[in-house]
Amino acid sequence: VKTTMQPATICTFLLFIFSVVFARPQYTPDWDSLDKRPLPNWYDESKFGIFIHWGLFSVPSYGCSGGGASGEWYWWVLRGEKNPCLVDWHKKTYGDDFKYEDFASMWHTPLFDPDQWADIFYASGAKYVVLTSKHHEGFTNWPSNNSWNWNSWDNGPHQDNVGMVSAAVRKRGLHMGLYHSLFEWFNPLYLTDRSNNGTTSLYTNTVLHPQLHDIVNTYQPELIWSDGDWEMNDTYWKSQEFLAWLYNESPVRDTVVVNDRWGAGDACHHGGYFTCDDRYNPGVLQPHKWENALTIDRHSWGYRRNARLEDMLSIEELLYELASTVACGGNMLLNVGPTHEGMIVPIFEERLRQIGAWLKINGESIYSTIPWRAQNDTMASTWYTQSKKGDVYAIVLDWPPSGIVKLTEPKLTSETSMEILGMENYAIKFSGTQNGVSVILPDVPFTELPNPHAWVIKMSNVL
Repeated sequence: VKTTMQPATICTFLLFIFSVVFARPQYTPDWDSLDKRPLPNWYDESKFGIFIHWGLFSVPSYGCSGGGASGEWYWWVLRGEKNPCLVDWHKKTYGDDFKYEDFASMWHTPLFDPDQWADIFYASGAKYVVLTSKHHEGFTNWPSNNSWNWNSWDNGPHQDNVGMVSAAVRKRGLHMGLYHSLFEWFNPLYLTDRSNNGTTSLYTNTVLHPQLHDIVNTYQPELIWSDGDWEMNDTYWKSQEFLAWLYNESPVRDTVVVNDRWGAGDACHHGGYFTCDDRYNPGVLQPHKWENALTIDRHSWGYRRNARLEDMLSIEELLYELASTVACGGNMLLNVGPTHEGMIVPIFEERLRQIGAWLKINGESIYSTIPWRAQNDTMASTWYTQSKKGDVYAIVLDWPPSGIVKLTEPKLTSETSMEILGMENYAIKFSGTQNGVSVILPDVPFTELPNPHAWVIKMSNVL
């Protein structure tokens, strides 16, 4: 008996095949499912991003070394911790009756040029930018309907800071992300929930989740940098429900990346990539993608008027952080704190441009690389990365007085070749030794080196 498949049956069959082959994975609101989501490739390929802490705390822009030097924690140190070193300074500067809330009317941004910011970030060689949409003070950098009169549109500069920065950053071809604090220090709804041990959800239902959905739907960030999670567990924050929506239904479901700060005990265990702690740099290869979020100002994420030169990381220290982070499989997210007027101060700009100048020559040793079998050579102050084609990069942080770099990890082959990035016209000599490889650097004046900080030896066909 000869049978034929009817057209309707064929269509149904093809739709079924299409749904099986091309269906987007669906994630359930539990860590077992959410932790299986692959990290979008753009994040690991980028390696280097810029963090921006800008908010109402940028108006007083002061950190007290006796009670927490970070400028962005000003309100907590003043009202929560009540540390005398800041309380006394505040009263002396603004008077006994001046409240933190009064800073809102003082936040003006006459020097703010988001295109100039984006130009600086682009020149730094960074591939993504993360801006504070809301810090722990609760003041939002966009016109949030769930933060009435406590946002940058209704008060202060009367502008959409998130929207302006996002547009400028994307014009430069960079990925845009947003930092968002889960908790607010003095929000009465949050304080009520906390006093009820998280059995009520007044704050999460009426403030947090509407805000998270708002920034995702309105600005479509490719990265959500969550923070302020440690006082309550992720059940209270309803983090897993939010992430399931983010991965399944949101307009950025295919490209968005998140960190690990979604509830007490989650950091370094759950989420997208791990941050574990501020300024986290383990110095050894990690089994999970991670990020080293650090500040140019050693003590503060927000801008501080009272910061000193010795508080700033040098370019040598920053290149160490970059090389050691990428060698061990991480990304570096470097923070700057603009002034309340909207300026990225010269020392921050200088550091960013110095990194950019170095990356312009040595970027192939950073971008899109993977960890090599060895991460470093401590005797030579060297960190290793590897291209996907198999070339190995030795990032030498200190030029040896002898002019000879002694590496213990690489093994030569009959086809090994070497060059110094930016000095391709100079031949370098190398030889195998009992303990590894000796690389004789070109005998050239220091002024003729491609850059004055850290040099990269590109090695092809080494084991």
